[in-house]
Amino acid sequence: MAFTSICHTSDVAEGGMGLFHAGKKSVLLVWPTGGELKAFRGRCPHADMPLTDATFNGKTVTCPLHQWGFDGVSGKCVTHVVRNALHPYDLRIEGDQIQVDVGPIKPARSPAGVTSA
Repeated sequence: MAFTSICHTSDVAEGGMGLFHAGKKSVLLVWPTGGELKAFRGRCPHADMPLTDATFNGKTVTCPLHQWGFDGVSGKCVTHVVRNALHPYDLRIEGDQIQVDVGPIKPARSPAGVTSA
C-alpha cells in the first residue's frame, strides 16, 4: 500500500466533508455524524462527474448533478435501487496528517503555458 498525505486532521470535522487531491486523483473525505472518517473517490459513480459541489448532511453525500445520494459510511447509493456506490479508499491517520491509498499517483498537470526550469 502506498499512502499519500492529502490534508491535516483539522481539515475535516465530524459531520463534515472535504474534497482533496492526490496528484490527478480527487479524494472525498466524509466524517459521518457519530461514525468514523471515510475516504472515497471524488467522482460520482453514476455519471463520473466530480463531486466538487456535493453536499453532506452528516449522513448522506448528495451529488449536485442528478441528486443521487450515497451513504457516508458504506458509499452505497441510498436514493435509487442500483449497484452504484462511491469507490472507497483505504485511509489512515499519521500524526496530524490524513493519508489515503489511491494507488499509483500521477502528478497533477501544470497549467497551460507554464514550464519548469
